[in-house]
Amino acid sequence: MSNIPMRSPAAKVGGIVYFGRMIDKIKAHAQGQLPPDYQPNLGKGFDARCTRFLHIDYNQLVQRVLHEGGSDEQILEWCFAIGRKPEPDEIYVWNEFMRKVGWNDDTSATLMRRKKEAGMAGRSEIRTMFEFIDVDEGRSLPDALGFERKPQLSYV
Repeated sequence: MSNIPMRSPAAKVGGIVYFGRMIDKIKAHAQGQLPPDYQPNLGKGFDARCTRFLHIDYNQLVQRVLHEGGSDEQILEWCFAIGRKPEPDEIYVWNEFMRKVGWNDDTSATLMRRKKEAGMAGRSEIRTMFEFIDVDEGRSLPDALGFERKPQLSYV
């Protein structure tokens, strides 16, 4: 799937991964641009994990985004004010956890199923849900340092 009006789940707002994507999904849905396949999971899955991390209510966030607007950073500051502002170490743990979801955990089976459904069952380089989402939406797969992965040369 390409031309999705959302950024990568690995993109950070205020140092926090996924938050910006959640905002993008809220806005795209309100504008009728969110693909039907994405709509059943609004406020669930990673959205729910992110709102729990920030101690905010998803529906309140939707109202804030749609009715008051503001930059992503302003919306995040609002979340900190009504929920909680995680410490830098907590943000680091959140980012690293989210970046690895699907890799040897309780989401691994879901990742394998999603890869199979998308015709990517043989793509062993897709090891996490973030990687799957990026590839599924037409983005290049970054390596651990944020650089695009280059195809491996075979010397047979």
